[in-house]
Amino acid sequence: MADENNPTVNGSAEPQGAPRGLQIKRIYLKDLSFETPLGVESFSQSWKPKIDQELNVQVNNVDDSHYEVVLLMTVTATMEDKVVFLIEVKQAGLFAIQGLEKAQLSQVINTTCPQILFPYAREVIDSTLSRGSFPPLMLPPINFDAVFAQAVQQATKKNESAPATDA
Repeated sequence: MADENNPTVNGSAEPQGAPRGLQIKRIYLKDLSFETPLGVESFSQSWKPKIDQELNVQVNNVDDSHYEVVLLMTVTATMEDKVVFLIEVKQAGLFAIQGLEKAQLSQVINTTCPQILFPYAREVIDSTLSRGSFPPLMLPPINFDAVFAQAVQQATKKNESAPATDA
């Protein structure tokens, strides 16, 4: 009978009426930079570039339940050690996230939110390259769960290998 007076969700002390989960409030392009240092020389060569891609996630805590997540992507194309183009995209989203424990929150912010933002960033990159007269890259999907798991594993190894200090 005591359970009727104190409703819980999944065994937690959180009332059933409390909101839980993730809501997308807004997705927007925060910053875009496109450079073609070689200019017209880029188009006089056969197109066989080496493509390098860097990926990062920034998180800004707006308030108790709102987070700005920014997916930073840098794509560099080089041929014969010369940069043909460099494109940097900061694709952002405002997410309302409530009712999650710290570990779950970290997982959602670092995997689910970037997974939502990635198709938008990929489209911006391809569209910008097309306008710059380059072929689209058609970047393959990224498994953000695997990237996050690898980062957690590396952080754990780093902490385990750090020498203990006496305070």
